[in-house]
Amino acid sequence: MNGRFAISMHILTLLAQASDEWVTSDLLAGSININPVLVRKELSNLRNNGLVISREGKNGGSMLAKPASQIRVSDVFLATRQGAFLGTARNTPNPDCPVGKQINRHLDDLYVEAENALIQQLGDSTLADFSHRFD
Repeated sequence: MNGRFAISMHILTLLAQASDEWVTSDLLAGSININPVLVRKELSNLRNNGLVISREGKNGGSMLAKPASQIRVSDVFLATRQGAFLGTARNTPNPDCPVGKQINRHLDDLYVEAENALIQQLGDSTLADFSHRFD
């Protein structure tokens, strides 16, 4: 995992709290305490995944593409995921070992099961649910 999920949740929570107002990447970056370029990069990803809309110009900014109650936390996870949740094995085990010859296949299955459980759990809450924690 990297910080993309946390950054995206921060961005989306701020947008949820702003309601129907356009929020600038500078304001978002100030809250997250990161460079606005990183915010714009993540906004682009969120836009490509249908979670935000943006407009350029003097009165530009970003806002949620749909109500926070329609954005599942699992949607954010899936939009920001880069590779396997628990990683992958980097070594090549001994193929003559009864465990070594099968370990990576069974670990892959375990990783898929764990990620599916996480996605299901995150799917039980919405951005609105998360955003209400800040009231």
